[in-house]
Amino acid sequence: MTTRFKEISLGIVTLSICLFSNYMWAKDLPLQRVLPLELSIQAAMAAVKKCHDDGFKVSVAIVDQSGLLKVQLKADGAGPHTLDSSLRKAYTANSLRDSTHKYAVLVTQKPELQSLTRLNENILLLGGGFPIKIAGEVVGGVGVGGAPGIQYDEVCASAALKVLQADDIFENK
Repeated sequence: MTTRFKEISLGIVTLSICLFSNYMWAKDLPLQRVLPLELSIQAAMAAVKKCHDDGFKVSVAIVDQSGLLKVQLKADGAGPHTLDSSLRKAYTANSLRDSTHKYAVLVTQKPELQSLTRLNENILLLGGGFPIKIAGEVVGGVGVGGAPGIQYDEVCASAALKVLQADDIFENK
């Protein structure tokens, strides 16, 4: 009976240690914000609508925090190249954590930074892409391509950021 009691006690102690250590281990895991699909679709639609209302046919892409495509829309009549440019702008804004226009200007002002343009085939340093920052954390990027000037792409991208209630909507920058 004593041996059986020791076995049961040892089993309970071992189980308790395993359960407690798993709890402590899981408690240290970081929490990551996720950009919901439905909200991403609404934001992309807002950007397409803004450009449409302004008379422009564009494509809009939204990527998640990993730079992977979440949503992409191409307005009726938008050129096929706009799909690539919007995706690359969204990827770049997310990856570099700032406006694509900011980096485009920076590279022209500081030629030693030209290598930024060749980081990988997804980078596009051309205005129209913004990071999506919510509660201080970059959770994705939005890119717009196809308007006749980056300032128009940026106005439409800002419309998406408003729907997402992002920390910075990059108006008048």
